[in-house]
Amino acid sequence: MAIRLKTADQIEQMYTAGQLVREVLDRLGEIIAPGITTEDLDSEAQRLAELRGAACLFKGVPGRGKAGPFPGAICASINDEVVHGIPRGDRAIRDGDIVSVDFGIRREGWCGDAARTFCVGAVDGATRKLVGATKRALDMSIEKARPGRRWSEIAGAMQAFLNKEGFSVVEEFVGHGIGEEMHEDPKVPNYVSPELKRRDIELRPGLVLAVEPMVNLGSKHVKMGSDGWVVLTTDGKPSAHWEHTIAIVDDGVRVLTA
Repeated sequence: MAIRLKTADQIEQMYTAGQLVREVLDRLGEIIAPGITTEDLDSEAQRLAELRGAACLFKGVPGRGKAGPFPGAICASINDEVVHGIPRGDRAIRDGDIVSVDFGIRREGWCGDAARTFCVGAVDGATRKLVGATKRALDMSIEKARPGRRWSEIAGAMQAFLNKEGFSVVEEFVGHGIGEEMHEDPKVPNYVSPELKRRDIELRPGLVLAVEPMVNLGSKHVKMGSDGWVVLTTDGKPSAHWEHTIAIVDDGVRVLTA
């Protein structure tokens, strides 16, 4: 699949989709608390999307192997769960948890996608620092993005910052292009690798990306959970996840989900 640059009008439509994603995540941040289940969060996200005539991107995505289609409107990943946690009615959030909520929609043919990690109650200092550093890495990528810049420069700066803070960057899962489809070219890693240097991305006006650092307190290594969906850290230590959909424009960058 070739990279599909978007027109100004298409970016405006993606901004409308992105703002609904932002509104839903804002709302989930208001209600998340000890005792709330991840299914409660999922139901509220789906209700708000349907109210605005939007389809939830994740619901029904085919699984790999024996895993069935993804059943939720959101991915809700708690503590050592990195991404793709399935919302459940028997999964109550507890004081001291961190909860990464990933949410995407398609509205009038165009997609928006974003994620936040919420600290619930008395989260320990090291984990709270992890959440803050992951958000800072995402903010850094936005600050540095502009036409003519290579993505490897930005990914390298993110990785260097996170490693200096004592954290590790997940390598098995990366960001992506986005537009009429949730996943489009190019792949958008949060680290530098020989492959990225061979296939580096030049940022050009019209390029729309979902940038999403996934960062672990301990080892960078992850494993698949028994349900075939949730991804966990191999050492059981917490992981944080932040994401924005951004558009490269003539004078820099526009954050469509902020």
